[in-house]
Amino acid sequence: MSTLTLTAPAKLNLHLEVLGERGDGFHELAMLMQSIDLCDQLLVDAGPPGELQLECSDPTLPLDDSNLILKAAELLRQFVARPELGARIQLQKRIPIGAGLAGGSSDGASALLALSEFWGLSLTASELHGLAAALGSDVAFCLAGGSQLCFGRGERLEPLPPAPALGVLLLKDPSVSVSTPWAYGRCRELRSDFYLTAEADFESRRQSLRQGPLVQALLNANANAPGEPLGLPRLRNDLQDLVAAETASVQAGLALLKGASGAMALAMSGSGPSLFALFADQSAAALAQQQLQTNLQENGFESWVCSFLPPRTPHG
Repeated sequence: MSTLTLTAPAKLNLHLEVLGERGDGFHELAMLMQSIDLCDQLLVDAGPPGELQLECSDPTLPLDDSNLILKAAELLRQFVARPELGARIQLQKRIPIGAGLAGGSSDGASALLALSEFWGLSLTASELHGLAAALGSDVAFCLAGGSQLCFGRGERLEPLPPAPALGVLLLKDPSVSVSTPWAYGRCRELRSDFYLTAEADFESRRQSLRQGPLVQALLNANANAPGEPLGLPRLRNDLQDLVAAETASVQAGLALLKGASGAMALAMSGSGPSLFALFADQSAAALAQQQLQTNLQENGFESWVCSFLPPRTPHG
């Protein structure tokens, strides 16, 4: 194979519930994650034997061994015991960095998929999932994307039927980033009195999400007649109030989205600072973007109109 191109979609957290703290130092989570059509793109072609080369359109992105693309490549070579494998990878970066959109995790997942095919490794889905989980908490979700319940630290996945193609208005102040370890550290400091500790309690909360109004609304939407109101409940992100309290742009963005005409629900994604509102379709999201454009610019926000994506096909 001479070259291979693969997209790396961003994700949104439609639900993020912090259940407690695990023995390994990670938090036990109950989440519903959804991939969207804001995507990075990876292009893989042949490189010198044994060498891994990475180029990126964004000069601020680290290209050392902290980058999940290179970590994924090295992990694959170690897993198949073939250090002679080489590749040149070009990353076209569109997902903002440090935004709570899993851009780095998605790049790492797409690198696993692309390189395993490019190198002809014929790995099973189970092997790829194990490698993804070793790379990071969101990487396993990003292998397939779509709409999935995510438990544990994010690596325990329960795929849902494809969600309706809702419109998304996504906001981020490019001058602001939020450290995920900091956000979860603040959660530990301020909310640990509410943490659950027993596995039975964790499972009870997982079941509440499985059977709750958000999942039911998304499932019912696929059976509704076109144009029938979706009736989304309020979205939950246990990190949102903690981050908003110390991040002015999150407060400002949420206030703007609350005033968006046609918005059905809104929330912060992950540990932020990206914010989003959901609309009946992409045209409704685009209209809201147009109506808010002056206020968005005055408050320093970049914005994107996006749509939900179905899961990847087996070949990416």
